[in-house]
Parts: sequence; structure tokens; C-alpha cells
Amino acid sequence: MARLLSVNVGLPRDIPWQGKTVHTGIWKTPVQGRRMARRLNIDGDGQGDLQGHGGERRAVFVYQIDSYRYWQAELRRNDFVYGQFGENFTIDGLPDAEACIGDRYRIGGALFEVTQPRVTCYRLGLRMNEPRMPALVVTHHRPGFYFRVIEEGEVEAGDEIVKVLAGPEHMSVAEIDALLYLPGRDRNGLERALRIPALSAGWRSSFETLLEQERKSATADSPGSPPAAQPAPAWAGFRPLRVKDKRRESTNVTSLMLEPSDGVKLVAAAPGQFIVLRLKPAPEAPALLRSYSLLGEPSEERWRLGVKREPNGAAGAYVEGGLKAGDVIDASAPRGAFTLKPGDGPVALLSAGIGITPVLAMLHALAAGASRREVWWIHGARNGAENAFAAEAQALLKSLPRGHSHIRYSAPSPTDRPAIDFDGPGRVDAHVLKELGAPREAAFYLCGPTSFMSALTADLISWGVSADRLHSENFGSGPALTPGVVAAPPRPAHLPDRPAGSGPMVSFARSNLALHWDTALQSLLELAEACDVPVRWACRTGVCHNCETGLISGTVDYFVDPLTPPEEGNLLICCSRPRGDVVLDL
Repeated sequence: MARLLSVNVGLPRDIPWQGKTVHTGIWKTPVQGRRMARRLNIDGDGQGDLQGHGGERRAVFVYQIDSYRYWQAELRRNDFVYGQFGENFTIDGLPDAEACIGDRYRIGGALFEVTQPRVTCYRLGLRMNEPRMPALVVTHHRPGFYFRVIEEGEVEAGDEIVKVLAGPEHMSVAEIDALLYLPGRDRNGLERALRIPALSAGWRSSFETLLEQERKSATADSPGSPPAAQPAPAWAGFRPLRVKDKRRESTNVTSLMLEPSDGVKLVAAAPGQFIVLRLKPAPEAPALLRSYSLLGEPSEERWRLGVKREPNGAAGAYVEGGLKAGDVIDASAPRGAFTLKPGDGPVALLSAGIGITPVLAMLHALAAGASRREVWWIHGARNGAENAFAAEAQALLKSLPRGHSHIRYSAPSPTDRPAIDFDGPGRVDAHVLKELGAPREAAFYLCGPTSFMSALTADLISWGVSADRLHSENFGSGPALTPGVVAAPPRPAHLPDRPAGSGPMVSFARSNLALHWDTALQSLLELAEACDVPVRWACRTGVCHNCETGLISGTVDYFVDPLTPPEEGNLLICCSRPRGDVVLDL
């Protein structure tokens, strides 16, 4: 008979870690006597990060004494105490290979249901003083699991654990954990997991995404099947392209037409993808790395892109004043998942300023295919002088039988004609779409300044647009994900506050920052953090893939092998170091 050995609780606390402060509730200590198990917590317990831990489906974390013994032998340690793994219940019995999602157990006066395995998290490594632990519990098939409290009641060390109901599909905690994190998953396993009502929402969403990927992969060679979500880049690093043509599109935007300088065809980019240019304003000057969306109809012969001259912007100034037809520049292969998805439903292309470029590529693709889809073209500019590609967009819309257009100027000039050059003053927001009668069931594609996209996204969600219909592109640094780290005042990307390294050159393309690798650091993630480059991570051991990043150029070595490799053309920055000069899409 399985038995509850210890009830462990602990409130969140602030822990210093690598120059940061982590707010975490992973430190648990045993309590004596009976404790109430409630919907969200054991009395006296709490979680520091409710995004990754806590909530009704993760109210009680459970770990087995058999795993204690296993890790004592594996790690050669004898200093473990109850609560060592951040668990609320230390139990004897119910190994992960036997406890199944949806199983229900009576313990004392409460009824519990198994909902999911442990979420891989760096804080387990922090608590154990062993950074590898998030990966080890997965590779050794000993994650532990969460309980949901079905009936509240008191529990106490020594209570028997009585199984009262078997979960549907009989999928064990270890099986579910491997299905998410380890290679070799199969479609049948994903479908079985999704038939378990008790499975928590986060794991359900992950399995739905994986199942959709499996379905696309299975039909990839079938006639009429959709293209892969994001194919690998056509080539690694950079290749030289010749500037065939250069045109002024507005007072602050210049377009470039690029063609191969070696006669080898390009690749037809998916509408909305971008490339990285490596520009050299002067032979002795450091290279400038900038990302630009391709615009125009997909082509293997030539690419076209638009470059805005920002105030004090070195790249825009060079393109406008220094670069000329016939010059050769370096370009990466097309990248990015912000692409026009196939379908026959309505499409809303929403942009502001230079954000017009990727959605203009989508408009070109729709027009080239004589699309019968309902297309809403909504664009905002400061005035007519800054409204780049205006005539081109209108000509394309006229070729679409169900095309709609609306242009807003935030600061129209005296020569801008209402109802001729633009449709109304002000900025693009959800009210514009409501007034025009645009359908909420459309697929919305947004690109423009960060403030424009964040405000419009919030407006659209408030209007009732589902999040899965919203697609956006941001050429600056993306939002950071640093679970549990106490927020500090934001700083722009900068050189580290430490002596410069002497290793290979590491370039953060989106952050416009390049510096030498410092061998005193453990990973490229740590280098990015030292520079305040926004990053995303959770496990820091090659398990969760939150840190997966585009590798524009160069190669890396992994000091910890990822459980599953990143997509071709990407890397995991949490467990890699540069082998030579690298350019990262950060």
C-alpha cells in the first residue's frame, strides 16, 4: 500500500542567483500534524511563479522516496531532507511509470487526481545545487507529478494512499513526460493523451501543437498539402548579392532590388519572411547587421526590400547615401514564421510605417494568385510624404475582387487630400476595423512599431478576436521570458560591465550589438544576459527549447547535449558556446 511519508510546505522567498533575484517557493520543509489540502494549496504553502507552477491543476506536487534513493546513488549525496525536490507530498509508492494521468487517490480526508508531470525548471537545479537537474529528471524518467484537489480535506504523514479510480487511456506520468520532451513520439500517443480530461491545459496545448506538426509532416508529400510551417534556411551564413536597382519610395524609405552576384538562383521566400544584411559602410568600420522584410512577389531571380532611414541610423543613412547600384552586399537566407498562411477565409493586413513591407509581400502573393479571399488592407502613416509604396498597394488591391482599403494619416500635411490620398486622420486601431465592418474571424497580420502592435493586439483581443488568429512581426528584440526572476529596471542592450573577452565575435543582430566571446562565461545565454539582450528560457539545460534562437551565421558546440535538437538553422543558447564567429537572431 502506498503511503504519505511527509507533508512539506513553504512560502515564496527571494533568493540571490547569478547577480539576479529569484522569487521562488521551491524550498519546502516538513510539517507535523494534519494539514488542510485546499483547491490551490496545502495550508501554509505557496508558489512564486503561478505561470509555471500552481493553480488548481498544479495544487500539490508529489515526489517518491524511491526517487530520493535513486538520486542519492546517482549524485553520490546523502544530504537530502523531505521537501528536497520542492514537493508537497513525499510518498512511498506510486512510481512515475505506474501512476497515470487521471488516476484518483484518497489520502486522509481529501481526494486527489493526477494531472501532469513536473514542469522542467531551472529552479529545481537551484534548489538542488545541481544545474543539470531539469534535464536529469527527464532523461532518467523520474519527474514526479502534480495532484489536483477534487475534494478538500485534511492530510497527515502516515496516511495511506488508496486508488479509487483509474484514469482513461492508462498513460503513465513517465509516458506523458517522454511524449513531450523526448524524441520518438508518435501520433497515436499524442491523440491518446488529448483524450484524457484530467490533463492540464498547458500540456494539452503543447500536445495539440505537436499533433498538428505530426499531421503536417505526414501529409507533406501529398498532392495539395500545405507547406511546412517554417522550412530550414536555404543556406547557412551569408552570400554576396548585387544591388540591381535602388529607388526612393518616400522621404525616408529607399527600396533595393538585389540579385545573385554569382549567377546561382535565390530561393523564393515565403510572403512575410525577412533577411539579414551585412553592410560595410567603410572597409575599416565594423559591419552593420540589420533585418529587413522582403517585399514583392516571391522570386528566385531577385529580391526587393525597403529600408527606412531612422534619425541617427547608421544603416539607413548608408543605404540612402552610400550604397549604389552595382555594389555587392552580403545577405542571409530568408527566415521567419510571420508568413501568409494558406486558406480561403478573410485576411486583414494591418501595418504602420515601415511595417508595411512584410504585409505588402503578402498582398503581392494574394494578387499574383488571383485570390478570391476577402482582403482588408489597413495602413497608417504620418503623412503622404512618408506613405511608402502607396500607389503599388492600391494597384494590387484593385486586382483583387474582394479587396478593401483604408489609410490613416496621424499628421496629414496641408497638401494631403482627404478621401483621395487618405481616408481619415488618426492612427490605426480596432475602432477603425469596427467602423469598416471588418470580420472578427479574419486572420490578422500586424507589423509596425512595438507600441502600435502591442496596443492593436490588446484592442483586437478585447474586441473578441481569438489569439490564434493574430500574427505579428517584431524586428526589434522580442519579449523576454525569465521565469521567477524579479524584474529590474530595463536597460538597452550594451557591452558587458566586465572586461572584454578575446574569443570569437558574437553578434546579436536584432540588438545591433557585437562583442568578443568571454571564455569565463558558461553559455551564449549568459553572454546575452550580461549584455541585457532580451532572452527567453526556462530550464537552462537543453530541455524546454524556450531559448531556441535563429543561428544566422557560424557554428556552435553544445556542452550539454539537448534532449532533442533544435530546428535546422537554429540553436539553443542555454547550453551552447561559439565555435567561431556567430551571428544570432537576438
